[in-house]
Amino acid sequence: MIWRNIASNFLTLLIVMLIAAAAAVAWAKHQFSGPGPSAVAQCVQVAPGASLNAVSQQLVEQGAISNSYVFRAGTDYLDKARDLKFGSYLVPPHASMEQIVGVITAGGPSTCGTEVLVRVGVRENTVLLRDMNPDTGAFEEMARFNPATEESPEAISVAVEKPGARLRVVMAEGVTSWQVVEALKAAPFLTGEVEDIPAEGSLAPDTYEVEKGRSRSALLAEMAQRQAAILAEEWEARPFGLPYETPEEALIMASIVEKETGVADERAQVASVFVNRLERGMRLETDPTVIYGITNGQGVLDRGLRRSELAARTPYNTYRVDGLPPTPIANPGRAAIHAALNPDSTDYVFFVADGTGGHTFSRTLEEHNAAVARWREIERQQGGDPTSPVQGDG
Repeated sequence: MIWRNIASNFLTLLIVMLIAAAAAVAWAKHQFSGPGPSAVAQCVQVAPGASLNAVSQQLVEQGAISNSYVFRAGTDYLDKARDLKFGSYLVPPHASMEQIVGVITAGGPSTCGTEVLVRVGVRENTVLLRDMNPDTGAFEEMARFNPATEESPEAISVAVEKPGARLRVVMAEGVTSWQVVEALKAAPFLTGEVEDIPAEGSLAPDTYEVEKGRSRSALLAEMAQRQAAILAEEWEARPFGLPYETPEEALIMASIVEKETGVADERAQVASVFVNRLERGMRLETDPTVIYGITNGQGVLDRGLRRSELAARTPYNTYRVDGLPPTPIANPGRAAIHAALNPDSTDYVFFVADGTGGHTFSRTLEEHNAAVARWREIERQQGGDPTSPVQGDG
């Protein structure tokens, strides 16, 4: 009888323990998969070489999760304990532990935290310090400077040394290779000298994630590799009948298209104008090539072209020489390269600014002269000089 009571009591205890265990598992599963405690977005930072224990404690301290043990156990159960990726990641409000594990083990570019950007622009280069505001999910500018005219703020130097800081170079479409090199010289997180300016047009406008200490020459090599790959891909897919003998000629045309319009939808139309001119034996007569011949790509021409400059016979003065200029006049983006190799089918051979940022396209000289007259009137109303050479007059 005694043994029967003991067995009965043991069985009862075992059942209670199993129920408690099942309840604990259910609770832990709910804690791991259910909504998290943070009512705001959180910037979760994973330091290089950080352990799962350190990350879980950090997440508890910043209020992103409620229990470090459950977080570690769930991560182990998913077999992701060794998959932590260095970086700073923005997780949404009330993100579950499971969601956070997915974010910090997937990797990829950092999406929050401190960010130092070098922007290579057509008119100027800028170095920016930004920080993500977790409450809004937006980056807020903390400091900036123009390396050509200003000293770097101490805050930017401090940020570059900050663990987990995101370092990027953002290269705009239509900048010259000289402008890129000047920007990289001012990048506080890059190292090494640049011996030669890369060939014009050979660098791909894009955003480049870099690590502190990367060499400038290595980054330029990556830019060149990307551009070469883009050009090869677009050249291979080109239609028949275009007036280019080599990919380099298409790149030259793309650079002209890039500099002639900032309106994305116009690129293929602008390309059609210049293709039509080449096919009809007309000169390209485009101002950006003349400007490049004056500046050699080193900065911008902050004035209108002079009649003497339009009359001068230089390799880049397409008002005076036939065909394409000898080299690209900027680094075109993929869209401009695509437009040069896939121009619209039009009869247009002229275009001029229309006062809205775009252009009016014309098939005949009579139509073009009327469009120029309208543009002159707009210039007059805006206080410009209606006797100066027409800018943007393709």
